[in-house]
Amino acid sequence: MAVKARNKRRQYGSGGVTQRCDTGKGCPDLVPGPPHPKTGKPTKVRPAHKCTGLWMGRIDAGTYPNGKRRQVTVYGRTEAEAKTKLDRKRKQIAAEGKAIATKSRETVRSWSVKWLKKRETTQRPNAYKADVSLMKNWIVPTIGTRRLESLTPQDVEAVAEAIIEAGLTTGTARRAHSVMMQMFKDAALNGNDVPQRILLVHAPPPGSSDRTSLQLDEAVAVLQVAAGLPHGSRWATALLQGVRPMECLGLTWSCVDFEKGLMRIEWQLQPLPYVDPKDKERGFRIPLGYKTRQLVGQWHLVELKTESGYRVIPMVAWIENALRAWRDVSPANEHDLVWPALDGRPASPEEDVEEWRALQDTASILLDREVKHPEGHRHYVRHEARHTTASLLLELGVDPKVITAIMGHSSIITTRGYQHVQTQHAAAALARVAAQLQLVPAPPEPPALGQSSSSSG
Repeated sequence: MAVKARNKRRQYGSGGVTQRCDTGKGCPDLVPGPPHPKTGKPTKVRPAHKCTGLWMGRIDAGTYPNGKRRQVTVYGRTEAEAKTKLDRKRKQIAAEGKAIATKSRETVRSWSVKWLKKRETTQRPNAYKADVSLMKNWIVPTIGTRRLESLTPQDVEAVAEAIIEAGLTTGTARRAHSVMMQMFKDAALNGNDVPQRILLVHAPPPGSSDRTSLQLDEAVAVLQVAAGLPHGSRWATALLQGVRPMECLGLTWSCVDFEKGLMRIEWQLQPLPYVDPKDKERGFRIPLGYKTRQLVGQWHLVELKTESGYRVIPMVAWIENALRAWRDVSPANEHDLVWPALDGRPASPEEDVEEWRALQDTASILLDREVKHPEGHRHYVRHEARHTTASLLLELGVDPKVITAIMGHSSIITTRGYQHVQTQHAAAALARVAAQLQLVPAPPEPPALGQSSSSSG
């Protein structure tokens, strides 16, 4: 005997067709029914009747950008018509490989909030702070209301134009462009419809920097003034060794090897932001995998910006002697810092800047002319001491690879092993720079801590 095959259960999400009751076309109203079999609550039912309403089909069509479930509904006068329309929609979704296209409401502003939240866990604190500032002050105010899918190259260019019109540098505009490009690429990777042509927009051309080097007689005069300070080795290290300001303030005695005459640059001093400034118990905002060592409060020793930033620099005789003398009178501090503040806490960058300017003012008296930037008529900034080191090395014809090893530039990738091999060449090069700066053979005896020399005013 033939057995009638059972209808297979339809696949979940493939949709179904039902007929809608329509009281306007003769369908009866709902009436009280029996209590619910599980909850016992009263129910309402519609009496048996021949329905004349439209047939309705419904199918899952993925999710909206906000994650909510999206369903597509079709109607037909007959069951066959509703099924035909539903099949057509089902095939359309399958062919597209995604939910039926809908206009995304994700704007630059709304995506920037999500993007910065993720960025917080991967970006270095200072870089993240800069990203937030650019987003808050320029990107969002200029194009924040624009939908990602509707962005044009003109929108991207408008941000740079706003920054330059406000009198800021092209460097700021280039940084904003870089932030936007990364944000839009990440938006596309996360499924947002981002026009590919906006990723092809060129960054603003680089502007010229006014940073320069101290003239040789200016550098010599500054070092003569610094030599009269107990901690004058701080500034000799900047001008002779090319060590960055926050690397100097983060240098520890454990990284100074007097026996081998070497100085390891492996930390820098940085204040890390609190997760919540009002609730400091929640700790600090530290990116994943970011090496830090807390000193006190927000002050931490943090890893260098790049792998090539780590370097081993030979100490010339003047620096070594100056550091030995300073070690005997330097403030006691539990953090092992070479140049702490007088109370033993990490030195303040603001006080460091103030002292650097004061050195230039006093050096002006020695030279009987102002020690100032040649174009801007301003004080030299601390990083220009590093420029001076690089310029002297270049003028002396030192091999660029040796300069890279000394300065820790990222333009030539060097391994730690290679840096050690270059120690002998670096020592010879720095000895020649020391001679140019008149730092031979040893520093004068510094005054006791807390005293100042007559030359420092």
